[in-house]
Amino acid sequence: MATLWWRELVRFMRQRSRIAGMVGTPLLFWLFIGSGLGNSFHPPSGAADAGGGYLQYFFPGTVIMIVLFTSVLSTMSVIEDRREGFLLSVLVAPISRSSLILGKVLGGTTQSVLPGFLFLLIAPAIGFTLHPAQLLFLTGVLFLVAFCLTCLGFFIAWGMDSVQGFHAILNLVLIPMWLLSGALFPASGASVWVQWIMRLNPLTYGLAALRRLLAGNLADAGLDVASLTTSIVVTVLFGIVTFVAALIWSGRPVTSKQ
Repeated sequence: MATLWWRELVRFMRQRSRIAGMVGTPLLFWLFIGSGLGNSFHPPSGAADAGGGYLQYFFPGTVIMIVLFTSVLSTMSVIEDRREGFLLSVLVAPISRSSLILGKVLGGTTQSVLPGFLFLLIAPAIGFTLHPAQLLFLTGVLFLVAFCLTCLGFFIAWGMDSVQGFHAILNLVLIPMWLLSGALFPASGASVWVQWIMRLNPLTYGLAALRRLLAGNLADAGLDVASLTTSIVVTVLFGIVTFVAALIWSGRPVTSKQ
């Protein structure tokens, strides 16, 4: 497990352009979208007391976007390892299937937390106050969300034979999952049926936990669908479900597509 974990990190660090792209692209996205919608955003009742405009509201959603795409795209290595024959070599090795999954997942999780943490460091520039203990809790939530999303990406990538198919699923499932997490707009301002989808979306609770920690856990901020405790509990359950699903799904036979 540790060897696979380290292998994923080495591959990531050798591609330094990925780090710049995974932080730079969401940064531009946050600046342009946040500045463009800033004057059109009207926070729900209670949220105004927390201060800040749309750039501040959109900031946690941008962090989640970084973690989402980094986590899921890191699992693309599953498809590449199958093509190169490395995956079959690991599967016939005398190790448990859970060690394989944990090695790949923890590698992708670590890759995701790094750019997300770097982006968090600019939070004081837009009005957030970060204390060392608060930053530690934020990093823990990022790690938890990244673990959930990497397990989900592993689950999807395991049954894929091509990178093109993987990107198709990414566009079909994961982007709407982010859009309906409260990253762009609060649930209170959406239609009733959209609010229900947002409440059923597990990513909503990871974002809610991150937003509450950044805002100092303001109970009446009016922007979240759940308390901090509920959000963390749901995110932990999401991580357990996705890991078990990946473990069960990886029991399917894998054939090389060389």
